[in-house]
Amino acid sequence: MPKMKTHSGAKKRFKLTGSGKLRRQQANRRHYLEHKSSRLTRRLAGDKIVFKG
Repeated sequence: MPKMKTHSGAKKRFKLTGSGKLRRQQANRRHYLEHKSSRLTRRLAGDKIVFKG
């Protein structure tokens, strides 16, 4: 049986950390930033760890 292919969308959105956790970027920071507060855009800048559940 052939190997399963990795989902190409997930491959672009998630990166594996050194300890084996998944890292992802936050949404809502691509465009229309002029009406979002600086505090919000700074908060959305960092990556997040994906948790089970």
